[in-house]
Amino acid sequence: MISQINRKFIYFICCVSAMGGLLFGYDWVVIGGAKPFYETFFGIADNPSMQGLAMSIAIAGCLAGAMLAGFFADRFGRKPLLIFSAIVFLASAYMTGAVDTFTPFLIARLMGGVAIGVASGLSPMYIAEVSPPATRGRMVSINQLTIVLGILAAQIVNLLIAEPMPAGMDTPPIDSWNCQHGWRWMFWAEGYPAAIFFLFVLFIPESPRWLVMKGRTEKASGIFRHIGGDSYAEMEMKAIKEASKDGSEDGKLSTLFHRPYLALIILGIVIAVFQQWCGTNVIFNYAQEIFANAGYDLGEMLFNIVLTGVTNVVFTFVALYAVDRIGRKKLMLIGSGGLFAIYLILGACYYFHVSGFLMVILVMGAIACYAMTLGPVTWVLLAEIFPNRVRGIAMAVCTFALWTGCFTLTYSFPILNSSFGSYGTFWLYSGICLAGFLYFRNKLTETKGKTLEEIEKELLSK
Repeated sequence: MISQINRKFIYFICCVSAMGGLLFGYDWVVIGGAKPFYETFFGIADNPSMQGLAMSIAIAGCLAGAMLAGFFADRFGRKPLLIFSAIVFLASAYMTGAVDTFTPFLIARLMGGVAIGVASGLSPMYIAEVSPPATRGRMVSINQLTIVLGILAAQIVNLLIAEPMPAGMDTPPIDSWNCQHGWRWMFWAEGYPAAIFFLFVLFIPESPRWLVMKGRTEKASGIFRHIGGDSYAEMEMKAIKEASKDGSEDGKLSTLFHRPYLALIILGIVIAVFQQWCGTNVIFNYAQEIFANAGYDLGEMLFNIVLTGVTNVVFTFVALYAVDRIGRKKLMLIGSGGLFAIYLILGACYYFHVSGFLMVILVMGAIACYAMTLGPVTWVLLAEIFPNRVRGIAMAVCTFALWTGCFTLTYSFPILNSSFGSYGTFWLYSGICLAGFLYFRNKLTETKGKTLEEIEKELLSK
């Protein structure tokens, strides 16, 4: 059966869908490089609360986007929502760079967050629903690969656009090109991939599993035949229909919080929130402060940020190889345990005022550990563990929880860093990682190599 899979078609539709992840990664991280310049332009360089709001407002938009996607993806389908996210990404990219006052800047960033919230849940869900079981983990991980490529693209664009700063300078002058124009082009550059995403997403099919849910079986069967031939289509259609006999409820929010779904939604929420509160994402959003505390000036900081992006991409390729071979549960345990140890050491280095390249190595080690484990595997698990009839709303709830975790993490980091110091903050994240390791060891079930319907049957039986 696997030999009959139309690999070119699968890779095309998965890569197009995953472009939502690329824009998610770019939009999420571009603000880190633009941060010192727009803060000076808007006069908030000495206002921690406004700095935190500027960094976290997009994540608030993610919450709205996640729930929007959940409620409308089951009603109107996966594809229309992907088209919607492409349009909003394009509009947000232009508006963010075009404004001259702080309030419209926040509104534009909020719009970008809505697009991220829609794409972050829909892209992995769509890919999981169209991918063959043997390669589903790898296909869903392509979404994480595009996220980290978007992150790296934003870091490189920021480095190329920003004019070099004099050595030792920590605050850019307000009349510099970077503060007047450079940060605008950092945001505008996102418009190019957003336009490409919009054009290509018009040519991908609707999710066949959603089509079956809506009774459009002939069209769904045709898509499965295009993916893997007649026997593959027959097998997939039979499995979906058998699974649908176990319950006829449409995806409703109230359904998730009753048996037999309650344990699944709790597991999904924990997985989602842990991916954020493991702490790695503050490195991308607050790289300036982290490297400044390690003894680096502004120019060196931008170069070090690119190093972290390259590390992220390289080790995401490791995840593509490992996720369907090593398995989801083992990778989650490796990630949580590895970050526990790295953050413990990183906190000790901050405590004893260690600076220089060792700190860069530790930061890159944390990113590498995250990139080949928790980053991609979280999205794979969230796309796999829920039954077809509630997958849309369940993904929405978990994505909402993930962005709630991201919002609180991003907003709280300056406060924690100021109150407990860098060492105390990373020791806190270390403790969270240890708790995650213990939880996943006891609660997580391996899902590699199984059809979505087999996973549904196994998890609901428990």
